[in-house]
Order: sequence, then C-alpha cells, then structure tokens
Amino acid sequence: MTTSTAVVNRSSKVFVAGARGMVGSAIVRRLRAAGYDNLLTPGREELDLLDARAVHQFLQAERPDYVFVAAARVGGILANNTYRADFLYENLMLECNLVHGAHQAGVQRLMFLGSSCIYPRDCPQPIREEYLLTGPLEPTNEPYAIAKIAGIKLCESYNLQHGRQYVSVMPTNLYGPNDNYDLHNSHVLPALIRKAQEAKERGDRTLPVWGSGHPRREFLYVDDLADACVYLMEQGYDGPLVNIGTGQDVTIRELAETVMRVVGFEGEITFDASKPDGTPRKLLDVSRLHGLGWQATTTLEEGIRRSWTDFCQRRSAGLLR
Repeated sequence: MTTSTAVVNRSSKVFVAGARGMVGSAIVRRLRAAGYDNLLTPGREELDLLDARAVHQFLQAERPDYVFVAAARVGGILANNTYRADFLYENLMLECNLVHGAHQAGVQRLMFLGSSCIYPRDCPQPIREEYLLTGPLEPTNEPYAIAKIAGIKLCESYNLQHGRQYVSVMPTNLYGPNDNYDLHNSHVLPALIRKAQEAKERGDRTLPVWGSGHPRREFLYVDDLADACVYLMEQGYDGPLVNIGTGQDVTIRELAETVMRVVGFEGEITFDASKPDGTPRKLLDVSRLHGLGWQATTTLEEGIRRSWTDFCQRRSAGLLR
C-alpha cells in the first residue's frame, strides 16, 4: 500500500467517464461539494465511449489531470445472463478506449472502478484483494466479471510498462440516487424497492423475491463510494487494487424485510426457488481501505430510505419506465 504526493487540487481538470450514471453522478456530486470546479462530464450524446477515435480525440484535446472510469454496462442477474455478449464487448471496449486513450494523451493518474463480481464464486469470506484469479467465477455474470478483470490488468500493465499511476478499486454492491429501478435489468435492492412500493399501492399481500433468500450480500451507499474514491485521489494513492465496502453483509431475506419496513409494506415475502441465487456469499475484506484511513458512514436502513425517496421522486417526475 502506497500513497504519493497528490498532484490534484481544486483547480485540477478531472474527467468523470460515466458522469450521468449512478456511480459517476455521485462522484461528480462529491467533487463539486469539495470545491472542484473544472470537471469534464460529457454524456453519451456528447461522447460515445465505444467510439475509440472520439474518446482519443476528446482526451487529446482536454488532457485532464485525473480520470475516473465510472462508465460501464451494468445490470442484475437477469440482464447479465441474458445479454452476455453485450456486457463483455461493451465493457471491454469502453475501458480499453479510456485507459489507452488516457495514456496516449499523457494522463498520469486514473482510477478504474471494477466490481466485486471479479472474485471467484466460492471465495473464502471475507474476500481479500489477493483472491483475484484464484478460482472459477459465478457463471451468471462471468462475461461482465471477465471484462472488469481485464480492466484491472490493463491498468496494472500500463503502470508496469509505462510508469503510469492507474489504480483500481473494487466496490461492493452499490445503491442510491440515480439507480436503475427497471425490473428487467436492475440489481436486487432497487428492484425490491420498486416491487415493495408497487405492491403496497396495489394492496398486495405478498412480495415475490427471487431465489431462496439465503445468499448474503454487502451493500454500499453510492455517495459513500464516491467519498472513498475522492479520498483516495486526494491522498495520491497509487498502490494495488482496493476493496470498497462496509465490511458487513445481510441475507436477501433480511434485505427484503428492511425494504418492506422502510416502504411500509406489511405483506409477506414469497421466495421463488426456481430463480437463481447467484453467488452464495459476497462480503469484501476492507481492511486495506480502513488502513488507508477511510470507512463507510451510511447505515443500510438510512441508505434504503434515501433510495426509496429517490425512486418516488423520479417516478413522480416521469423519469422511470
């Protein structure tokens, strides 16, 4: 674990790739709150990250001091398992375009955001960073995981060959403002928020939940992730990959019960055992991050309450399908 003298300050030019997504928008909020006023935040209509030439031209023209690679094609079990080729191709392309383009433009510092699904399906718990590539991946999200692993190794390789300071961080399961609440391709927590709210409004007596309810998952409020990312940037961290999480997990049953309590749905949970559970348990070891001086502060229940408010507001504004 190493840190170096930070080269960023409030006037530094910072490019957040994926600034309109849940993670990217949280990083932008955190940067602006800290006084960074020279941010590059192009949307997809302004910069197609799958277009190598456009990305390289943008980076050559802007030459940012720091790049956050927060862009990705993401989704839950259903989306990952259905659009396997899309998840592999798009994530490989955008990360290659951004990392290689940053190098070509002379960008010395970059942060690549991976995913905890990079680790083997049956990893020892909690999951330490060195468990990467020690066993088979979870089959339902293998293409996405392979793409993210490639991104980590891409950053490592540019560091070794070219002396760059491209670091990788591994967030656990994320949720929060600007999440995807589409039941066809969202992650478990936003899907539960939507299902519980709509079940309450319909007067349903039950809440259907995929799988057995036994798998254990760790959840991190996205603004906590953003705080960790900006903290590492400002510390000048340039060491090996870092897990970012809370260090605590819950069962899917406990998660559903918490969502129901927050939303005010008083029915019962029914589990659909015909649907996949995914990885049995996924809890990150965050001792490396704690050793660097950062810990999460938002409790799961408070984070779910903020997410529920976000869902209701966005639906009322007609922003959800």
